[in-house]
Amino acid sequence: MKHIGKIAIGVALAAALIGGGVWYAKQRAAQNPETRFKLATLEKGDVIQTVSANGTLTPLVLVNVGTQVSGTVRKLYVDFNDKVEAGQKMLELDQSLMAAQAKQSEANVLNVSASVELARANAVRMKALFEKEYVSRQEYDQAVQVLKSAEAQLAQAKAAAEKDRVNLNYTVITSPVSGVVVARLVDIGQTVAASFQTPTLIQIAQDLSKMAIDTSFAEADIGNIKEGQKVRFTVDAFPNRSFQGEVQQIRLNPTNTQNVVTYNVRIRVDNPDLQLLPGMTAYVNIGVQKRSDVLLVPNAALRFKPADAAGKKPENGQNPGSTATGPGMGGMSGMSGGAPGAGGEKKGKKRDGQSGTVYVLADGEIRPVSVQIGITDNRNTEVISGELNAGDRVVIGENTTGDKKPSSVGMRMF
Repeated sequence: MKHIGKIAIGVALAAALIGGGVWYAKQRAAQNPETRFKLATLEKGDVIQTVSANGTLTPLVLVNVGTQVSGTVRKLYVDFNDKVEAGQKMLELDQSLMAAQAKQSEANVLNVSASVELARANAVRMKALFEKEYVSRQEYDQAVQVLKSAEAQLAQAKAAAEKDRVNLNYTVITSPVSGVVVARLVDIGQTVAASFQTPTLIQIAQDLSKMAIDTSFAEADIGNIKEGQKVRFTVDAFPNRSFQGEVQQIRLNPTNTQNVVTYNVRIRVDNPDLQLLPGMTAYVNIGVQKRSDVLLVPNAALRFKPADAAGKKPENGQNPGSTATGPGMGGMSGMSGGAPGAGGEKKGKKRDGQSGTVYVLADGEIRPVSVQIGITDNRNTEVISGELNAGDRVVIGENTTGDKKPSSVGMRMF
């Protein structure tokens, strides 16, 4: 029995030693930066800072066709999506009342014409009698006055008849331009009234191959937007396709909604395949600044802070616990906190930037490095200056187990 007890004790000690060795190996592996942290290798590349907004696609020229006379719709010749030519008949209103008025005016012209003929004959007779001194000068002048008055009444009657003929023609609505019917707002039998303002009957898009996007940008972003800038946008109907446009106009009329000032920006869009339809929501991105062949650091590296970094200082003495507040860390894509101009600056010219801290893996441990950062595309940020080089490995996160939470900046910046 004693021999068996000694064997059991030996086995227990061996198991304890093996377990302790495994635990110690796991602890050392957990403290290894290669295992503990998520790393990314710095590279050079291009970065484009953008500003974003939503807008609505509209035809470049949208004509509202109305009526100048009231009446009941009697006939419709076009419908939605029909192509029309300039001058083409689109609908007719009931002509009964207008036709009766036109006939009445024509009859009045004939009546007044008879009066003019009588007055003219009287004037001729009175002139002959006046020359023979059978009538006085006053009687002759009265005959001439009656003739002129009758002629004036005839001109007035003809004008009224012309007005009634024009109104009769207005009961036939024709297309003022060539295009596509995008909306028909009336049906047969519907009564339209043009008493106070012209009602819209049909809407025609003159050319759907040329469209526009009306967007609203905040005043913080509007300073970076210029006419002629290239625009990229997507629509929900084609989520995997990107479309292009160009800034056509920045309208100077601001809109103030709950103390938020925005400006309308119109974007011109070519639509040769007619896939874009009026009314679609467009998600617009305008590239306002671009840097080429610059050192890029992931935004996650600028957000990261290890749990034991409270006492560490970066190489320039900045507190690594401070959160970077430059464009690489901004919550708005439109922040221009980087360099003020796009490319084309002289080499070596220092651009304005803001500071941030990244943690670099070197000699088996991580160390904080303070950098000056420029513009961002919300994934990577331009490094203006600092002791970072292409190929350096920076920490972008911490590998954690289920019982340990990651150690990073608490506020989500992106």
